[in-house]
Formats: sequence, structure tokens, C-alpha cells
Amino acid sequence: MTTLLSARDVRVLADGLGLRPTKQRGQNFVIDPNTVRMIVGAAQLDGPQTVVEIGPGLGSLTLGLLDAGHRVVAVEIDELLASRLPETVHRFASDVFEAAGRSDGSDDPVGSETAETTEASETTENPASGSAGPFALVQADAMRVTELPDHLGEPTALVANLPYNVAVPVLLHFLATFPTIRQVLVMVQAEVADRLAAPPGSRTYGVPSVKAQWYGTVERAADVGKNVFWPAPNVGSGLVRITRRDTPRTGDRDAVFAVVDAAFAQRRKTLRSALSGWAGSAAAAEAALTRAGIDHRARGETLTVDDFAAIAEAAV
Repeated sequence: MTTLLSARDVRVLADGLGLRPTKQRGQNFVIDPNTVRMIVGAAQLDGPQTVVEIGPGLGSLTLGLLDAGHRVVAVEIDELLASRLPETVHRFASDVFEAAGRSDGSDDPVGSETAETTEASETTENPASGSAGPFALVQADAMRVTELPDHLGEPTALVANLPYNVAVPVLLHFLATFPTIRQVLVMVQAEVADRLAAPPGSRTYGVPSVKAQWYGTVERAADVGKNVFWPAPNVGSGLVRITRRDTPRTGDRDAVFAVVDAAFAQRRKTLRSALSGWAGSAAAAEAALTRAGIDHRARGETLTVDDFAAIAEAAV
């Protein structure tokens, strides 16, 4: 049976690496196995899937996903953490790799090899004697990742404890780059979770809210306290679940996002004024809004993602 990392395990692994978590990379490691199980359950994944995990760190969530029967592609920017993760995964989830080895007729289920290294990323596969098994590691900046190892199948889910300082850009990058990702469950700073899941008209509704909702339904899944992390962050965390739309939205995403950016750059102004730079003039903005059926006296915080799409289309 896969063993999830305890608080002691996390500290022993960190000490073995001489690791001192840095705020620059938002390194706060989950030290509570029950929280890991809760996160995996909150993802609501039906059956074994290929899951992308961004920022696996010391492997707490990685092991939880493997224990639930999923295949995991982990993307880690930190060279030190990436160097140890394959060993940790094999040590604590040996049963998963032994099962993979038996299914492939292998007598050596816990081998490892390093795959081709590119300028953008380094991919480490951990095969069961030639078979990659259920785990692959991509050492890279997540914002630069445009392809993933294909031996585990196309990614269908993203489950991650995202570094607080890059959470929204990384989330939006992966949603845009990998359309096969249908289900998302991310742990982010509580304030960021509120913004992502905010409905139109609320105080926290803004650019992250609209852009996330372009891709699908966004909802708050749970709150996570500070004491399940090492080191403990200064603020609480929240889980956000995104279920991608069955039918992609029509229209030019970049054009719609340009309208969103302009509308919220001056969120206290009316749309006629806020969109004047985007449209070329206040009169042109009002004309586009009228064609889209939007009151030019409204503010961006009251519009739905479909409203923004209508404005972008009306400008063409």
C-alpha cells in the first residue's frame, strides 16, 4: 500500500536535501495525509486518469494521486526537488510500480532512466523495466511547458498545490495549452480562490474570475487551514474546482481577454470610458457596446463572460 508523507517524513526529506523552503517560489509543503486524501477526493475524478501536477515539491500530493490509481505527470521547476522526487515516489509508492511491473511481465519493477533533455525542460521517466509506469517528471518552468510526455496518455485532469505567487498565470496557461484537461482542482491562497470563483457583481469579481470562467464552471470546493503546511503560510488556502465546458466557447479568446483586461484596468469607470483605449475612442466603445446589447454606463464587474465575448464580437 502507498504510504503518504507524514510531517516527520516531509522534514526528513527536506533535511536530506538541505532544503530551506523559499517564499520566492511559494514553497509550503503539505504535511497532513488526511488533507492530501481530501484534496484528491475533492478533484472528483472518475476512474484512473492522467493527471498533471504542477509544483509537486517533496511529493505529498503526488503520492496521494498515485494511491488513488491515477497516472501522474509532475512539473517541477526546482532542480533540487526534482532530483529527489523519483526516488521518493518509488520508495513510498513501491506497490504501484510493482503492480505496473507485473502487468508488463517485468522482474525489475523499480528501475529508472532519464529521458531526452531539451532547452525548455527535462523529462525523467521512471519505468518498470522499460515501461514508464504511472509517473513521469518534467523539470521545467510550468509557464514554458507546451507539451508533456505522451506515454501516459493525454492529460485529462490538473490537480495541484499551486505556488501562490504564480497560481493564476500557471492555471490559465495550462487551460489554454492543454484542451484535453477536463477537470481541475487547485489549492491556492484563499484570496485567490475567492477571486477565481467570484460571480459577476461581487466585490472580488475581476480578471481572474472572467478568464477562468471562459473555460468552464468554477467553484470553491473547500477551505484549507494553515497548520497542514510546513512552513505554515501567513494566510489560509482554498480549493478551487473547474469543470471544463463540453463545448468550447466560440469567438477569439485573445480578443475577449483584451476586452476583459481593458474593462478591469479602470474598474470604477463606466465601460464607455474604460474601453475607450481598447476601442480607439469613447464613441467607438459606446458603439461596440450598443451593438453587443450592453449598457455603456455599466461597469465591467457586472458583466458575465458571455457579455465580454459579445463586446469583442461586436468590435469586429
